[in-house]
Amino acid sequence: MNRMLLLGGVVLVGIATAASSLFTVHQTEQVLVTQFGEPIRVINDPGLHAKIPFIQTVISFDRRLLDYDAPGEEVILSDQRRLIVDSFTRFRITDPLLFFQTVGAQEAGIRARLSSVVVSALRRVLGNEPLLAVLSSDRARIMTEINRQVNEEARRFGVAVEDVRIRRADLPEENTQAILSRMQSERERVAREARAEGAEVAARVRAGADRERTVILAESQAQADTLRGQGEQEAIRIFADAYQRDPEFFGFYRAMQAYREAFSEGETRLVLTPDSEFFRYFRQSRPGLPVPGVRPTPGAEAEPNGAAAQAAPAPASPAPASPAPASPAPAN
Repeated sequence: MNRMLLLGGVVLVGIATAASSLFTVHQTEQVLVTQFGEPIRVINDPGLHAKIPFIQTVISFDRRLLDYDAPGEEVILSDQRRLIVDSFTRFRITDPLLFFQTVGAQEAGIRARLSSVVVSALRRVLGNEPLLAVLSSDRARIMTEINRQVNEEARRFGVAVEDVRIRRADLPEENTQAILSRMQSERERVAREARAEGAEVAARVRAGADRERTVILAESQAQADTLRGQGEQEAIRIFADAYQRDPEFFGFYRAMQAYREAFSEGETRLVLTPDSEFFRYFRQSRPGLPVPGVRPTPGAEAEPNGAAAQAAPAPASPAPASPAPASPAPAN
């Protein structure tokens, strides 16, 4: 019975010893083996490995890409503008031994170190850049320079910095309203200049259109006057030709036109002398009609009614005189 208990104890001690001497390294880990606190070796290959039990200790470090989000820091730019910069960093532990010697066995130690390194690099690089460069396409160049400086300082901790990025770059609250007001004033100035240039172009176009309109109207009026003169010349020629063919009929026709214009209304009174040329054709149609105020000649036939000249409206001037014959104008 005692022998069985002794054998069982030996087996248990052997199992415990074997369990403490064997350990597994995963693909996402890298291991540092220490003995009494002193580093012995670094294991990067995944698999099953052995160590001296109860004497050596295994410290694991993550070999994957790690991140660190830095708090917002106020940075003064080269143009004395202030920005609240919020950045993040991506890093990887490349040397577990150096990392253990400089930082310790916990990843929290490197985060505190990276905070000061990143903030210092941000202040150095952004302090030489204006605000417009930070907000423009030059931002990629600025971030490349920050990443280079942070990586150089992080190497002494056994860490390789893969990337440093600015997540946000905001103005301080006390400067935001002043900047916005200045930007608004600038936009308003640009808008006023654009409106003034537009008004100038509009006035130039309007003046050109008015000038062209005046020229077109003048040319059209000149052409109309020319055509009207040619028409009047042709009308005079036709009238003259008609007058030369039969002057008596032409005079009768013009008198009939005057009668029609004068007697069309039937309400206007004309005060004319009885022997007026306007009534020549009336007298010719009734040759025995006496003229009031004139003593008839003996033997003349008297009519019962006098020649009261009551008629409809007449033109302001007496019957139009027949135009003098004119020679045809030469064609233009």
